Amino acid sequence: MNYLAHLYLAQPNADSHFGNLLGDFRRGLVHQQWPKAVQLGLENHLLVDRFTDKHSSVRAATSLFSPQRRRFAPVALDVLFDHLLIRHWQDFTSNEFNDFCQQSYQLLNTRTELMPERMQHVVGKMCEQDWFATYAELDGVALALDRIASRIRFRNDFTGAIEDIERHFDAFEAHFLAFFPELITHVQTHNLELVNMDSNALPAPLKYRT
Repeated sequence: MNYLAHLYLAQPNADSHFGNLLGDFRRGLVHQQWPKAVQLGLENHLLVDRFTDKHSSVRAATSLFSPQRRRFAPVALDVLFDHLLIRHWQDFTSNEFNDFCQQSYQLLNTRTELMPERMQHVVGKMCEQDWFATYAELDGVALALDRIASRIRFRNDFTGAIEDIERHFDAFEAHFLAFFPELITHVQTHNLELVNMDSNALPAPLKYRT
């Protein structure tokens, strides 16, 4: 669900953007021969997920949620961390946030025909409704989380997760700021999308401020 972070950590081209989001939609797919750049984007997505799941700051942030909501804490953190990335955008890149979003939407729209059906639907909504602009405000985070809660097919106490976020916001922010620069370094160190391709095959990577 942390779509913005995955796109931020992608290369600035359509196949990479597609591959870096594909990781959230690959379940149940029959193996497909994606273009190499898409496969590398998918590998980068999985690299990010593995690092995130094991990071001590992410685990500490998860523990801040109340017991009845902790089961869904990873989902809430995905959306919250996208909000915090927007909040601290200029600390990580010199690119304007709105310009980045519009470029990302445009790149994704050029690969719609290759996307699994569910991904087509989600990406279409993301672009049409400008989800990332919504995530810029905590009210938008609250709305997104409550919508997710309403789609869970069994009784749950996830609705109102914004209450936990607001109660511990400073701590969540501190955990994000400890985690995200290390994630950027991890991705840059492995450099999966460039090291496995001809260096002339892709545009230059985004410039990160670390």
